[in-house]
Amino acid sequence: MLTYTLTVYTGERLLSGTNSTVYIKLIGEEGESDNKKLNPFIGIGSGSEKQLKIKTKKTLGELLFVNLKSEKFVGLNDDWFCDKILVETPEDARITFPCYRWIQAEDELQLRSAKATLVFQDINPQLKAHRTEQVERRQDLFEWGFYANGVPGTIKARTAFGLPPVIRFSFQKQTEFVYTAAHALISLNLQVLADNKEKWKSIDELHEVNVGKKTETYAYVEEHWAEDEFFGYQLLNGINPMMIKLCSTLPENFPVTEDMVKGLLGDSTLEQEMQKGNIFLCDYKILEGLVGNVVNNKQQYLTAPLCLLYSNPEGKMLPLAIQLGQKPGADNPIFLPTDTKNDWLLAKIYVRGAEFSVHEADFHLLRTHLLCEVFTVATLRHLPSPHPLFKLLYPHTRYTLQISIMARNLLISDIGAVTLYSGIGGDSLPELLSRATASLTYSALCLPENISERGLENVPNYYYRDDGIKLWNIINKYVGGVLQYYYKSDEDVQKDTELQRWIMEIFKHGFLLNKSTGIPESFQTVVDLIKFVTMVIFTASAQHVAVNNGQFEFGGWMPNYPNALGKPPPKEKGQTTETTILQTLPDKSTTVHAIASVKLLSTQSTDFRALGDFPDQLFDEKVPCSAIKEFQKDLKALEDSIEQRNDKIPLSYVYLLPKNIENSVAV
Repeated sequence: MLTYTLTVYTGERLLSGTNSTVYIKLIGEEGESDNKKLNPFIGIGSGSEKQLKIKTKKTLGELLFVNLKSEKFVGLNDDWFCDKILVETPEDARITFPCYRWIQAEDELQLRSAKATLVFQDINPQLKAHRTEQVERRQDLFEWGFYANGVPGTIKARTAFGLPPVIRFSFQKQTEFVYTAAHALISLNLQVLADNKEKWKSIDELHEVNVGKKTETYAYVEEHWAEDEFFGYQLLNGINPMMIKLCSTLPENFPVTEDMVKGLLGDSTLEQEMQKGNIFLCDYKILEGLVGNVVNNKQQYLTAPLCLLYSNPEGKMLPLAIQLGQKPGADNPIFLPTDTKNDWLLAKIYVRGAEFSVHEADFHLLRTHLLCEVFTVATLRHLPSPHPLFKLLYPHTRYTLQISIMARNLLISDIGAVTLYSGIGGDSLPELLSRATASLTYSALCLPENISERGLENVPNYYYRDDGIKLWNIINKYVGGVLQYYYKSDEDVQKDTELQRWIMEIFKHGFLLNKSTGIPESFQTVVDLIKFVTMVIFTASAQHVAVNNGQFEFGGWMPNYPNALGKPPPKEKGQTTETTILQTLPDKSTTVHAIASVKLLSTQSTDFRALGDFPDQLFDEKVPCSAIKEFQKDLKALEDSIEQRNDKIPLSYVYLLPKNIENSVAV
């Protein structure tokens, strides 16, 4: 008799164990074993390692599958989370069969070894059939859904709880997110104001609102929010570092004159500073014509401002001029730092309100959540578990579908917080998303090209760019190290039919077959593949964190990030008072619901996995495993470098510290 020794690893997460009876069978090229009970007398505990010996009369040949079957114990449904199974063969080979998923009672599952293969490399008929069947089954499980016209496709599912076991939330994550959503107002001590529709009596009254422990950044924002220097800083290193761009020629609809900015540029002129590359622009024209939402039975107002900025010799980015509408005219004045304090402050508040709308809808929801949902669905539908790209991307899809579904239900549904309590809620949100989708380009999603297109290569103190480019390069090196091992030539890429169907589905459902986006419809070279996969991982990890994690710190202090504006923009100068500002800002109820929402979105979960933390052993070959170790080493070196930099600057930029970056869009 020959002996195969199996070690079965159960996940450590809460409720991973089971009382169901688990049967295991080995299937090889030359035969298969009998079914054998893993737990004949007792249940399987969370975090346990159980050893099982399976005896056969003859060798099974090359092992193809480990077959798992779960049967109810006394009729009870009791799911099991299996991490992996290690098999030691009579020939002294050690083979890992990764699982890392929930197995329901009465389920039967076949696991393949951790060795990655491309579709044309699987020549065994059983392996080929299993590969095809897995993709077909996944396509039945993960269907495309619809959110709004002109917007990327979504997963077809009403709630996160109905998703298949292969990607189900951990019990801890699931209950934690629901608890946080239900109790955010209470945890922030804001419930007493939740139904109060009065306006704030003063900015000092806002200072008295207790939002719990304030971070260094939150306190800094609260103290400096009204200052020009901080206004400009945020456009580089706040929660939306994506709007600002170089201005070499003034837009025709923004007639700022030399006289307007005289004295604000030292002895220089606006024309001279534009030639030097020191003038910048934020243009919110994407909001033009959108109608504000009705919040607490009161009309809110959206504006489409233009904001001109100056990078001065001290490296400070300062606002020079603000026009609150796209069409110049006597009733659309250009506001300046030399205007009255209240006029200038209110103009900046309208820009910050436009920032809320564009950031939350375009740069946060669309460009991270919705796109990563597309990447995840396409990966599950077209890449089987032995595909190297599936193994590479899987950690970067963790919880993405659940979070996207729950975000739609909690934030942008008919009863969602954005719908009820923000100026961009209602009918204008899907329209803004449609406009943003139509303007998407591949180059805008690739950070090095994005920075170049916006002319920001040499702007001082742009920490998002500095840290982001380094992260992009580290991810690119890692992706290249893995994919070049499996794709030996461009021909390998071209004949990988699974890969080609994957990218075509992304082009169709993510970018709506729009060729002007520059998104590839197919891959012809290894280099092209590496670039695209780098973009996917960067978007799911670093980019999402950059536009998500600072929402409470930069937006919890409402005047800095107003979610709704209750008065139309002023049509003349000199009329703004502090009362005007307070009447424009959101009321108390709207304010505290917004604070609770950004707190929820910024809260790190307890089962957070940092970028490069891959506890699931999906690869077992030396080259990809070495690439992972090198990736982790590079991330640690970058982390040390960023922390040294942060020690020398007034306000630390921490969002792209690798230890703060989650592998996936998971919050």
